[in-house]
Amino acid sequence: MMKVLGRWMPTLGLAACLTTAACKKEEATPTPPPPAEPSAPAKPTPPPPATQPTDAGPVTDTDAGTSAGATPPASNPPGPQAAQQEDVKNREWTAGLMDVKRSGFAPVTMREVRTARNEGFDRLVLQFDGDQLPGYHIEYVDKPVVKCGSGNPTEVAGQGWLQVRVQPAQAHEGPQVTVAERERKPGLPIFEELELTCDFEGEVTWVLGVKRPNKYRVLELREPTRLVVDVQH
Repeated sequence: MMKVLGRWMPTLGLAACLTTAACKKEEATPTPPPPAEPSAPAKPTPPPPATQPTDAGPVTDTDAGTSAGATPPASNPPGPQAAQQEDVKNREWTAGLMDVKRSGFAPVTMREVRTARNEGFDRLVLQFDGDQLPGYHIEYVDKPVVKCGSGNPTEVAGQGWLQVRVQPAQAHEGPQVTVAERERKPGLPIFEELELTCDFEGEVTWVLGVKRPNKYRVLELREPTRLVVDVQH
């Protein structure tokens, strides 16, 4: 027996009492909640796919049926020409000098020359073989109009003379000419006469006699390869 708080108690009873008190104490102790598992970070919402820029399709242009407001396509053919793209400023109407230099390739052959009337302007078309377009120098010149090589003057009708020189180019293959008709009178509202004044050493020159030295523009067209000169009425 043991004396507790002035009272004697049996040893077994004391042990039972202490055990009971300890159990009650354990039951009174709240069990801490299990630690919360860290939540996975929210996946960011992917941004909507960016809109890919699209190129508008080219506007088809023809030699003779194009109105003054239409814009022909500009393409980038392979080869040396791809590095020398068309200057879109040349499509603006002007009465001044226009000069585009191209080199590094053999003279291209001029295969066809034609003229046509359009709404508000007359059109000159120089067509070439292959994909390569030669350089060009275009300006109004004064009389006398002369032929290259000989330097002899030649009479071209009109009150203005628009000289169109292309190079490197040729209007022949060996002894055979590729453009047989070298003097023409189109009888169009602004075009009076057209004459070839040079086909020599990689240079081809046409002089266009017009009723008035009006503004002109230049277009580079493909499939087939063409240089187009429009002169306002």
